[in-house]
Amino acid sequence: INLRDPVIYRISHNAHHNTGDRWCVYPMYAYAHPLEDAIEHITHSICTLEFEDQRPFYDWVVRECEMEAVPRQIEFARLNLTNTVMSKRKLKQLVDNGVADGWDDPRIPTISGLRRRGYTPEAIRNFCREIGISKADSTVDSRMLDYFLREDLQPKAPLAMAVLNPLKVVITNYPEGESELIEIENNAKNEEMGKRLVSFSRELYVERDDFMEVPVKKYFRLFPGNEVRLKGGYFIKCNDVIKDADGNVTEIHCTYDPDTKSGSGFVGRKVKATIHWVDANNSYPAEFRLFEPLILDDDPANEGKHFLDQINPSSLEIKQGFVEKTAVEGAQKNDKFQFIRNGFYCVDSKYSSDDKLVFNRIVPLKSSFKL
Repeated sequence: INLRDPVIYRISHNAHHNTGDRWCVYPMYAYAHPLEDAIEHITHSICTLEFEDQRPFYDWVVRECEMEAVPRQIEFARLNLTNTVMSKRKLKQLVDNGVADGWDDPRIPTISGLRRRGYTPEAIRNFCREIGISKADSTVDSRMLDYFLREDLQPKAPLAMAVLNPLKVVITNYPEGESELIEIENNAKNEEMGKRLVSFSRELYVERDDFMEVPVKKYFRLFPGNEVRLKGGYFIKCNDVIKDADGNVTEIHCTYDPDTKSGSGFVGRKVKATIHWVDANNSYPAEFRLFEPLILDDDPANEGKHFLDQINPSSLEIKQGFVEKTAVEGAQKNDKFQFIRNGFYCVDSKYSSDDKLVFNRIVPLKSSFKL
């Protein structure tokens, strides 16, 4: 660095987004930064490796300005994650180009984006503690952060049942107009969170993936003639399939065995699958936003491409479904839940309202990543 003629100010005759045209002289970051640290009595200023060449200037400014407090600048490698970008310049391009839904888009690693996605401070701290700091550039697998999210949310997020791709089930031998309450745990890994009562009636919704008219090998969920257990409830058996004019399955008709209620001690026979459900007459319609990595930089086909050419076209999938009332009654924005068999979700702080529940998937339940 040339300390004989350092650049301290720049002249810019352009309107500033905050101050307008009040002045045109602006201090350079490399000059303002050490003075700010000294004025605020910062003892150690941590920055990334590209500022290492600026350290002599940093020390020179503090010394020549005869600052009372003398901070020390230390450089470390920046945190790089797969499948995203950490650079503010690149993030701005994503926002300006409409790839990201603003600076709080849950797919980008801004503070507001992470908060809206449902990331917890504890998970981020544990992740940072595990990876440590280094002077060598490296890239961390983003699935490692997902691992710490699951570890943190598992004992804290209450269980709820949500159906993201609903298929209607009619239990033909259940009394019309009647309902009952079924007891289900609030967290299978944390008994202290207690249990809740969930409404059960003649008409339910199940996941469309939990039914196959012509089952493949080793498929044990609903298909004509097969019996499954409803989570916390009864055995039901599929008898009839109702289709529309185009041949699409619109609902299935089942019968239930009243002797098989969970907790009743029934041992007469066993089933090979348990599926979740919601009561069609006692649930909220909801939107579910499923996120995948925004940048596919770990795809060999994208190697060497500009990051804007590595955008994942399937990074956001929106589904319309239903969620049980009992678990989410009175839920506030950013509240977190574990939707059985679907993943960890939080109430979206941007699009959710009193009239419409919107949930963001924080992280799926499982991953192939091993710590």
